[in-house]
Amino acid sequence: MLLLPLLALAAAWSHGQAQVLLEQREVSITRGHKTSTSMDCIAEGIPSFQYANIHWYRHIPTKAPERILYIGAGGVSYDDSSYSNKYSSSKKGTNVCTLTINDINSNDEGTYYCAYWHF
Repeated sequence: MLLLPLLALAAAWSHGQAQVLLEQREVSITRGHKTSTSMDCIAEGIPSFQYANIHWYRHIPTKAPERILYIGAGGVSYDDSSYSNKYSSSKKGTNVCTLTINDINSNDEGTYYCAYWHF
């Protein structure tokens, strides 16, 4: 049995008049017969969401947070090409970005969170 604790993160900040909010529901996954799982990042206040870059990070308590990938208008870009077999991401509608973890095992335990910033 594998337990993956996942963080519920809410972040808000103002950029000019606009406020951006990213929200993840707290998720904890216990692996039985399940081999993959997904989690959503719900974004509010991001103009042109389908073109925005949404970043996914993983944090293990004894290490610094590590960016896994980001997804934008051009698709998914991985920080390490070996991640492409393990992780995938997609956008749904006007404000939901999903991270999927495949072939879950004990090495996947950690806190996963999304991030967005505008240049």
